[in-house]
Amino acid sequence: MKKIFLLAVALMGTVQLVAQQPTTMIMKLANGAVVRTEVDDVEKITFADTLYNLTSNGYRILEANELCWPEDRLLPLFLPPTTSVRSLDMSAASLSDEERVMFCTMQGIVNRTRPRILLYNHNEEPQSTWPSANSLRTVPVSASTPYAMVKLFKDEIKGLVLYSNELSNHYSNLAVTIAGLERLLPVTAEIQAKLVANGLDFPVVEDLTSLKMSTALDIYTYLYDNYWNRCNHRLLISLRPNIPYVHDIGAACGSACVWLDPRTSKEHLLLDKMLKDMTPGRDIVLGWYPEERSGVGEATKYGLSTVPADFFENTTVYASVNKLIKIAPVPKRPKLENKVYAAVYISDGDNIQYCQHAMAKIFEQSGRGKMALNWTISPALVDFSPMMLNYYYRKATTNDCFVSGPSGLGYAMPYDAHNSRYYATANSSKLITPYTQLTQRYIEKAGLRVITIWDNVSATQREAYAENCSYLYGLTINDWERQTGRLTSSIQSNWLPVIPQYPCYANGVDVITDFFNRDIKNFTGAEPMFVTGQATVWDAGPDKLVALKERLDALSPGNVNIVRADHWFSYYNEAHHLPFNITLLQDMEVTSSPTKTKVEYAANGSPSEGYIWISNTADGTGWVQLDFKEPYQISRYVIRHAEASGLDSELNSRDFIVETSLDGETWTTAGTYVANTAPVTEASITPIEARYVRVNVTNGGTDGYVRIGDIEVYGAH
Repeated sequence: MKKIFLLAVALMGTVQLVAQQPTTMIMKLANGAVVRTEVDDVEKITFADTLYNLTSNGYRILEANELCWPEDRLLPLFLPPTTSVRSLDMSAASLSDEERVMFCTMQGIVNRTRPRILLYNHNEEPQSTWPSANSLRTVPVSASTPYAMVKLFKDEIKGLVLYSNELSNHYSNLAVTIAGLERLLPVTAEIQAKLVANGLDFPVVEDLTSLKMSTALDIYTYLYDNYWNRCNHRLLISLRPNIPYVHDIGAACGSACVWLDPRTSKEHLLLDKMLKDMTPGRDIVLGWYPEERSGVGEATKYGLSTVPADFFENTTVYASVNKLIKIAPVPKRPKLENKVYAAVYISDGDNIQYCQHAMAKIFEQSGRGKMALNWTISPALVDFSPMMLNYYYRKATTNDCFVSGPSGLGYAMPYDAHNSRYYATANSSKLITPYTQLTQRYIEKAGLRVITIWDNVSATQREAYAENCSYLYGLTINDWERQTGRLTSSIQSNWLPVIPQYPCYANGVDVITDFFNRDIKNFTGAEPMFVTGQATVWDAGPDKLVALKERLDALSPGNVNIVRADHWFSYYNEAHHLPFNITLLQDMEVTSSPTKTKVEYAANGSPSEGYIWISNTADGTGWVQLDFKEPYQISRYVIRHAEASGLDSELNSRDFIVETSLDGETWTTAGTYVANTAPVTEASITPIEARYVRVNVTNGGTDGYVRIGDIEVYGAH
């Protein structure tokens, strides 16, 4: 289909024709994002001289519907923050809840043009933690004069939406919805008086004080009837009224903000009308619900995930630092033995406010790193705060493994064990597919190989994970000890283990020890044994969990190995003669043609920049060979090229072959690739017995160098 571009020229020079690019390529700079298109696809280009609203610094003031929001992102692309951002400690300023809501809404309106406001609200972790992680310089506004922050950005505010919470505090959510759409400040009469006292006499553009509705249903029905069609449907904010935190991203995006209870039949129906307008596999609910399982389950029913974030701060700032995740290399694992392999998971990483606040403190406990622990964390941070993920990767030891919280991208609940209910409709198979496809994109970006499922998955749902989440090593499920028997382990599609956690959400070492001992007491040493369980981080952090080492050793001296989740599933698959990533093996040897970087970078579990294998010469050729020391039935390989490491797609290897060998002399071609442009080459093959695998590149990137981000090979005994 032909494209028509209307390219508007403003003072910032928002459009560039880049002469250095090939003449068939047009580059369009749109709010910080470069969009590239072939000339053959363009029917007409129109340059329009348009008069824009500009800030004093020459930034074009953006409306909510002007954001650059690619289809494959959870959030819009924002311009990077200014050299220094203005900060305000709202707690120190003793602001009321309504004032905090106003400041967070203003933050979103201002930051969508360019991030310049950072607000401290929760103050659980040191205030410097996340600005420092994002290399931000902050210039404080005095807590004694908080309205000075409004003065700094008054020219970007059109006026006020006046509301009162006298009849219902849900008017607050209605007001912030309108404010984001219209570039207004949501204020009560008391706040308006404070603004005037500070010389800020904004006009009242929307006056809600004459409305007489008093129920949540009536107020949000009014929102739906009058504003829903103007709101974006990619992001729905579900937030208790007068909680300020994620109002910045809601206002920036022009999102509706509601607090509807699915347990109430009429509120349920209204929420469903909104959820039906959202797109599975793309859109999310952000915030929380009046009750966990009914809320998360209702979104799940429509193929949507919830990103719990009721206390997450400064999304518009941290999402604008648009960095790739620097995945840490994965330590190699020793050989499988007839031992007990134990894995311990820590909740509650699906909640990004936990990742921002509580986890930052718990991660500093001295017990961390003394035994293998598996930290649930949200893949949504790839877009919400990539430097937060990088912060944890940078501080992690080899005993810290990150896994996805329930149940992939955001919190979804395929099955509710508490209420014995599958959240499924006649279209459930159609809805789980886009959710798992979205999950695959984000777990691979985040480097997360295991997903904890709350609570269980049907056969159709297991199949969707297996078909669409090839990056996975395994799934864990839970029944909360609500069955008379135990959930059984299963293998989906002959490769993906689905393993029950016993215990799940345990509140201490005693509980974990007791559950593990139900199996360990029967260990004979004749074959490997596998136990796995989850601890609630609120009761059992690293300092307490480290006692498990001695407790489990006492159950079966010298026989219990507490391991990372990725290693645990690797051992499990090997013991059950299933394919596993044999590049994790400690004895594997990597050799290559001359390289500018370390040879082990070719297969160290990280495709990230800084861990890439790069040929020593620019003649377009290079090879990497993996020796697994013994034969395996090779059935799959994955090669991540330069683009998977964050580099330009033109640096991907073009022509290469993948070969296998039993003796290192006679080679069999497993795959031939010509004119490749994909960032990842992934292939399942008819199993072939081989000890060696070689990737031989004959035409590297356009600069002549061969780059390999990472190689994975899957085999079985």
